[in-house]
Amino acid sequence: MKMVMIGWTVGEEDLPHVPYPVVRYPVDIMAERSKDLYCLLNQRRSVRFISPEPVPREVIDNIILTAGTAPSGAHTEPWTYVVVGDPETKHQIRLIVEEEEEVNYRQRMGHKWVSDLQRLRTNWVKEYLDTAPYLILIFKQIYGILPNAKKTHYYNEISVSISCGLLLAALQNVGLVTVTSTPLNCGPQLRHLLQRPANEKLLMLLPVGYPATDATVPDLKRKPLDDIMVYI
Repeated sequence: MKMVMIGWTVGEEDLPHVPYPVVRYPVDIMAERSKDLYCLLNQRRSVRFISPEPVPREVIDNIILTAGTAPSGAHTEPWTYVVVGDPETKHQIRLIVEEEEEVNYRQRMGHKWVSDLQRLRTNWVKEYLDTAPYLILIFKQIYGILPNAKKTHYYNEISVSISCGLLLAALQNVGLVTVTSTPLNCGPQLRHLLQRPANEKLLMLLPVGYPATDATVPDLKRKPLDDIMVYI
């Protein structure tokens, strides 16, 4: 049966609006809170050495709920977070990712890309995909599915990317770590493995857990404010 693409069937004028609960802080408290959040998130790093220690499911649930508060085009919320805790499924994901990543490093990525990664000591071996207690795979829904119709998802990739940013902040807030990965050429295989529908495309894969006791990270520095902001 042919499916047609439609937008919203209910106009914004039909949607009830409610008062926004205003929370306004004194200026000194605003400054303190802004600095505290910066200091917390400035400690965030990509960590590839993850402990197998169990993480409470409630914590993961709350982190996903936090990611789901992100804004989205026309409030379509075009994201699916697949949380994998089953060891066998995690291992199957690792096999798929490592097979493709080896080809990426050896052939697809090019000499400059591989050279730029050398100082970070990364390669196609992804042990953390087995050891991390959870893998979170974020799929963007390129369109919604309605009876006999496809629903337009506006700005789906940007919306899901914003949601991922909130997820990273939520992980840092509870003391968990991850490394952001976008497994090149793995999306279709992983979508099939996880039995996701055709309207979903893999955007990001995050191993999630506590850092290993001997975890290390590259000694990187972030750009100063003057290099990332322009006042006009």
